[in-house]
Amino acid sequence: MPAQHILQVSELTRKVRFIIESELNTVWLTGEISNFVPASSGHWYLSLKDSKSQIRCAMFKGNNQKTNITPRNGQQVLVRAKVSLYEPRGDFQLIIEQMDDAGEGLLRQQYEQLKNKLNALGIFSSVHKKSIPTHIQRLGIITSPTGAAVKDILTVLNRRNPNINVIIYPALVQGKYASNDICHAIAQANDRNECDVLIVGRGGGSLEDLWSFNEESVVHAIYDSIIPIISAVGHEIDTTLSDYVADLRAATPSAAAELVSSDSDELLKKITLFTQRLTDAIGRKYAILNQQLGYYQHRLAQVHPEQQLRIHQQKSDELNVRLKQVISRIISQAHYHPERT
Repeated sequence: MPAQHILQVSELTRKVRFIIESELNTVWLTGEISNFVPASSGHWYLSLKDSKSQIRCAMFKGNNQKTNITPRNGQQVLVRAKVSLYEPRGDFQLIIEQMDDAGEGLLRQQYEQLKNKLNALGIFSSVHKKSIPTHIQRLGIITSPTGAAVKDILTVLNRRNPNINVIIYPALVQGKYASNDICHAIAQANDRNECDVLIVGRGGGSLEDLWSFNEESVVHAIYDSIIPIISAVGHEIDTTLSDYVADLRAATPSAAAELVSSDSDELLKKITLFTQRLTDAIGRKYAILNQQLGYYQHRLAQVHPEQQLRIHQQKSDELNVRLKQVISRIISQAHYHPERT
């Protein structure tokens, strides 16, 4: 019977690490932070635990710089991590790639799942997006009538182009009934068909505050809208599913107002410039046509019957004069040389 291979400790830990990483790969895990240590290297070391177990974790600098939270002991978090083994100590551990507060983390997971689902259906495809009119006369705004967003939009419009007619379709933009309100407002605007474009949005907030704009019903309402829609939700760093499905995304409500309004002073300058260019072009064309007219008038005068008659009369007069001159010479010669007659 052949002798059995005897493993070194390092060989065993290497094999176990390979098996763990190849079989489990990436997992989502929720738990409470304990023993949190931010190392001078920038890496984070901690444990995640529940009432029965705990596991050591590491989150390296390149990943933890992307998180929006500052971990603390006792905090409930949701993490995405790779299962691994720290070979020098033989410790089972997690390498955390993403960390969120447990409540917001679950929302973010739902967000990613719904985003992938809708993207697979082609809802976000650019082929479905409608163009935004260049010159907008009637603008619809779907937002809270008392929120900061509508005030920012109206301020920008009043400064840049106060001639745009604004119709506000009031809707809740946060809370349990917000998604129904937003869908109803979009449907109402389409039924009335009184706007060139719609701005749908609100000011900034947490992921939970903005969640109505990630609801599947709102995404489909924007997708089905006949009127072009600009999504203007939150701040520049906030991205909702409404942004992906809308015909155009604006970083903020104020930015949306900038997009739909032409600066009246700039427009006046352009009109003045185009008027001058048109005047110059008309002047040049007039000069060319006037020159051509003189040429054709001259040509017409040359072939006019009266002019032709004058030419023939002049030729006849010249022939008559020459004839008289010839006769006069003959007579003169006859007087001086009578023998020739």
